[in-house]
Amino acid sequence: MSLSLPKPMRLPSLILLALVMTLVFGPMIMSADPISISVKDRMALPSWSHWLGQDEFGRDRLARVLYGGRVSLTVAFLASVIACVVGTLFGLIGAYFRGPFEFVTMRLSDVVLCFPPILLALLVVTLFGPGVTTLVAVLSVLYFPAFARIAFSEALRVAALDFVEAARALGAAPRRIVLRTVLPNILGPISVQFSLTAAASITIESGLSFLGLGVVPPAPSWGQMIRGARAFMNQDPTGILVPCAALTLTIWSINFFCDRLRDTLDPKHGESAGKDEIAKARADAAAAAAGPAQILDADVVAQVKDLRLALPRPEGPLALIDGVTLTLRQNECTALVGESGSGKSLTSLALMGLLPSAIRPAGGRILIHRKTGGTVDLATLGERETEDLRGNDVAMIFQEPMTSLNPIHRIGAQMIEAIRAHKAISAEEARARAVELLDLVGIPEAGRRIDSYPHELSGGMRQRVMIAMALSGEPKLMIADEPTTALDVTIQAEIVELLQRLRQEYAAGMSLLFISHNLGIVAEIADQIAVMYAGEVVEQGPAAEVLATPHHPYTRALLDSMPSAHEDLHSSRGDRLAAIAGTPARPEARPSGCAFRDRCPQARPCCAESRPELYPTGTRAARCFFAPGADQPQEREAGA
Repeated sequence: MSLSLPKPMRLPSLILLALVMTLVFGPMIMSADPISISVKDRMALPSWSHWLGQDEFGRDRLARVLYGGRVSLTVAFLASVIACVVGTLFGLIGAYFRGPFEFVTMRLSDVVLCFPPILLALLVVTLFGPGVTTLVAVLSVLYFPAFARIAFSEALRVAALDFVEAARALGAAPRRIVLRTVLPNILGPISVQFSLTAAASITIESGLSFLGLGVVPPAPSWGQMIRGARAFMNQDPTGILVPCAALTLTIWSINFFCDRLRDTLDPKHGESAGKDEIAKARADAAAAAAGPAQILDADVVAQVKDLRLALPRPEGPLALIDGVTLTLRQNECTALVGESGSGKSLTSLALMGLLPSAIRPAGGRILIHRKTGGTVDLATLGERETEDLRGNDVAMIFQEPMTSLNPIHRIGAQMIEAIRAHKAISAEEARARAVELLDLVGIPEAGRRIDSYPHELSGGMRQRVMIAMALSGEPKLMIADEPTTALDVTIQAEIVELLQRLRQEYAAGMSLLFISHNLGIVAEIADQIAVMYAGEVVEQGPAAEVLATPHHPYTRALLDSMPSAHEDLHSSRGDRLAAIAGTPARPEARPSGCAFRDRCPQARPCCAESRPELYPTGTRAARCFFAPGADQPQEREAGA
């Protein structure tokens, strides 16, 4: 098996390795003695025999930097490793076993934290004498509490998660749970603390050596070099610049390496790392499979053709979206409806180019008719091209405006940023445009409200702000992902009315993709409906026809479960609503044949044999063997 470093780790590893190799092996190949004094060559300029010149005692400055770096790295590495091991162990024990273990480990850490680090180090070094051994011991004691507190807080969080409970339920020993389950999940923040500790250890070692309480002369150290060169800064500034530059480079290299190591050990924090590379790989694969982008009709804003999304797994890709096809036309609202988990939001994220990094396109095309007149396939675009398209040609309104708006910035600042991202205008012009948009969406006193924070607005007003931000780029397609879910009924009606008015009056020709599970709202706003179940479209057609005469059993079941679906609901069925039997099929456990057959009251044996196609009938289509236009299974059933 070949060993290879992850790409983000290669550069920092190379820099740190080069630095360590230079400091460790450099002195071995140098002929100059770092403690050899030559009074006649005091503060000599750089030469072929002394590349960095000579210090105030005529000693070779390069040799002293290299030898001093070896001492600093040794102290920093040993102290950081000891502090990391001891502190992490204390934190894990206290967090997992709690009780007296927590009291002893955490209170001991608190006692050490009560003392200022540099003063405690001065006290210990003064009592026990200077030297490398004393420095390592005192720095280990100084910094283990930081590791203990970080490990404790992170282990508490991880220990409460379900997978730790699952390990307990399987009978795993506490030692195995702590070391094999909890510890790997907290290595990210611990690696960051390690870099901070190593940098602080180098700094304190240099500071103590500068004071004459660190490395014992004549052994060289960077702190001693700075101390000696301080008195000659005017005559020879190189003497103080060289050790300071060595300190800075070493600390930066360690921090750079540990930051990238954190992202590698904890992928949750490093999803954005390598984003361009992931997007480029996706685009190249999609372009190779799809060929050149087609030209859309003039009235088509966007078209999703046979979209397939999958989650890679060792045992094979898991299909999440399977063959979704949608056509979104100008000045038309298409509603995407279905239960939670049916794939509605994932389809909308694909249209925005915002798919989670773990999900891969497995086929199909996402064609966008741009305002410039050209047609592009979103699946083949790189990240930078997709960023230019977002907000400019396609915009999105998310479900919960409180989490979509940044709580620490005023809404005006966020709107101005969105406007200037796609238009080369001044901040004053962008602010005036933001006020105009806020007034357009019905925000009272827009000139004053623009300086409000999100928490100062009601839920309906925050959603109006999100709509205004989506309109700021004048997109041809707006995606509304359940924009009324978190609002009360009155505000829901106002938001639906606002979207209708904006589409008809302000942004004439704009296409709206409205995602919802509420068929009552869909009936008010939609021109076309696409019903999704288990990652595929099961019925689509004009909204009035689909709601009046559904062809698929799932659409009919959704209508029967809605209070507003039938005017005579209470008179004909009493106070009980019809419920859809069973639960939605999980992607990894979808039944063979028709995905809805386990919950369908009309299911027949043929429904398990093969997957039905999306059978077209005029302006309608339904994925059912018993829908109009699909009569062969009916004949087969009748014959049986």
